[in-house]
Amino acid sequence: MKINVLIARLAVLIIGLSVSNTLLAGDAETAAELELVRNKVSTIFTEISPENIRVSPVDGWYTVRKGAIVAYISGDGRFLLQGDLIDLDQQINLSEAERNDARVDMLAAVPESQTITFSPDEVRYSVSIFTDIDCTYCRRLHGQIDEYLAQGIEIKYLLYPRGGPASNSWVKAENVWCADDRNEALTLAKVDKSFETHSCDTSTVSKHYAIGRDVGLTGTPAIVLPDGTLMPGYLPPAQLLQTLSEAEKVASN
Repeated sequence: MKINVLIARLAVLIIGLSVSNTLLAGDAETAAELELVRNKVSTIFTEISPENIRVSPVDGWYTVRKGAIVAYISGDGRFLLQGDLIDLDQQINLSEAERNDARVDMLAAVPESQTITFSPDEVRYSVSIFTDIDCTYCRRLHGQIDEYLAQGIEIKYLLYPRGGPASNSWVKAENVWCADDRNEALTLAKVDKSFETHSCDTSTVSKHYAIGRDVGLTGTPAIVLPDGTLMPGYLPPAQLLQTLSEAEKVASN
């Protein structure tokens, strides 16, 4: 009886070791394949860092990320596919979730000192907004800044002059950034009033502009929620509060 029990235990142990070895072999194979893909992509697309190429939810394919741009590449490094990957069972857009994660990472890397922040006394939610000084809906949004603050919504502005470096809006953005009181300067600039400014390092405007392109915005204003969701266009204070509340509920489930 004891011999039979011992044999049974040995059998279980052997099976367990066999499964473990198979998993380890699979992990090693995946790691080797991932390294191959990273080397190939980095050679062709020098602006894509190796760490932005990762295992995807689909066996044999890997996720490639450049900012909020998401693509997929086959394990042999031959085929590149760009489009949304949908999990039909879970009803989840996996590509959009990846883009959201990218936006969260990019904006988290922006120091507080490099945004123009309007904060309420008690912060319930915090959003990042890419703004152009001259765009109509950007002005409309900022004209209601006190209402957003009253809802407990903190707004972190990043400057995104839509016309690019050669535009008048770009010059205005640089002037705002070089003002002693950037919050006041931004408010005055959006109603075409003058303010005091001076020469300073304006590279932050270029950085904001580059981040805006990387997060995938197509116009201004562009609102990025705490979970990385990009909301293009203007949202009134009450609607933005509702959107943030609903997103919070989804995240908690």
